[in-house]
Amino acid sequence: MSTTKKTGRPRKFDKNEALAAAVNVFWAKGYDGASMKDLTEAMGINGPSLYSTFGDKRELYLQAIDSYAANGGCAPLVAFETEPNIELAVRAFMDAVIEYATHHDSGAKGCFLASSVSTSCGEVMGVQELLSNAVEDTDQRLANRFEAEKEKGTLPANFPSLERARLMFDLRQGHVFRARAGLSEDQMHDDLDYRARMILAKPGSI
Repeated sequence: MSTTKKTGRPRKFDKNEALAAAVNVFWAKGYDGASMKDLTEAMGINGPSLYSTFGDKRELYLQAIDSYAANGGCAPLVAFETEPNIELAVRAFMDAVIEYATHHDSGAKGCFLASSVSTSCGEVMGVQELLSNAVEDTDQRLANRFEAEKEKGTLPANFPSLERARLMFDLRQGHVFRARAGLSEDQMHDDLDYRARMILAKPGSI
């Protein structure tokens, strides 16, 4: 009779869900404050599974940043890209920013990249490059929509697409900062129409 002990099958888990859980832990506790116990419990996996799938804590952190940049932070971009009317699209972008800055599922306020990841630049190897790429990618996606509107004739040919894209991104970060400071959703909506008009203002008028 064989006495060989059978090993159990590794627990199956959804990698994207596990990364989303890791984002919430890093968001709440920071890179240094997040322990491996915190991470494995939140992700619903054991230590060996974490190391075999994601590598060490640093590698997990970098993958969590990538996952958030590709998924968690894109709701405002999707709102901007899918609304046919450019004026309503700008407003939809800002509305979505305020929504996720004040009502994120994790309970955190703001943006993971701006409020948490940015503080680890220079401390965790690879973070600054990922953060820089995320900013540039966002700028370009916003600018691409403006360029498409120029081709359709709804924006003037000399509309500064990339400059206004950067302005939109910076206004987004301003809303994030205000949310973290405790300003209410209603307060941040007060001047939203003015900000939307400023983004679409004719060149030379601002």
